[in-house]
Amino acid sequence: MVKEMLKTEDLVYYYKTPDGKQIKALDHINLKIGKGEFVAIIGPNGSGKSTLAKHFNGLLLPSEGEVYVKGINTKDKNKIWEIRQTAGMVFQNPDNQIVATVVEEDVAFGPENLGIHPEEIRKRVDEALDIVEMKEFHKHAPHLLSGGQKQRVAIAGVIAMRPECIILDEPTAMLDPSGRREVIKTIERLNKKENITVVLITHFMEEVVNADRVIVMSQGKIQMEGLPVEIFSKVEKLKSLGLDVPQITELAYCLKKKGVMIDKSILTVEDMVMNLCRL
Repeated sequence: MVKEMLKTEDLVYYYKTPDGKQIKALDHINLKIGKGEFVAIIGPNGSGKSTLAKHFNGLLLPSEGEVYVKGINTKDKNKIWEIRQTAGMVFQNPDNQIVATVVEEDVAFGPENLGIHPEEIRKRVDEALDIVEMKEFHKHAPHLLSGGQKQRVAIAGVIAMRPECIILDEPTAMLDPSGRREVIKTIERLNKKENITVVLITHFMEEVVNADRVIVMSQGKIQMEGLPVEIFSKVEKLKSLGLDVPQITELAYCLKKKGVMIDKSILTVEDMVMNLCRL
């Protein structure tokens, strides 16, 4: 039985420039993501995060090496639809994924294209909208929703196709703080309650503190990997890669440097309050 939901073996990918040159975007990536895991991938612009994400459901194919989705090689052209049903993708701009003029019709679009029976589609649409807490908006026009609500509708459209894994490529990049909180709450609920494997690509450090594992990329390579508390305790290393850390972690780091006896592995406001109360 396949334990990994996603697996890469010596994955290399080259982009071709208009003048015919090749640029290496991914440099021998070896990675395993287990079923039900919540993995966050962070890195500066141009690090290869989004390129890697697009390999996870066959949008891009390796120049060298292999990518497996639940044991299926993405190079197998006969299995591409099975791969994309297993691993759904949510992009940065929800407007690019919304195709209908009514919320419930948009969520139904994917299952309809799979040839699902109408009664089953109705059931899936209701369940998906319930999961992302958008059921009361089922008759609304998507263009009248907020950014966070639109992104939740886009996520519902993927959920309705019953994927075992969802890859989210900077889904909160175009949202305000309130919209970001809505979407991250939805993502965490999908992982914990629905046991959906989640791969979150983001540049907002606060969004990854509850992940099971954080992968740090730079220059097409995996530079660091570990628990959020392990990764964010290495403040200087992250800054050398052009990354920030959560504000609370930064505060703890600065207090520690000033001689305050505080835990440097603090990730949340609650952790900070508890530490300061002990002092």
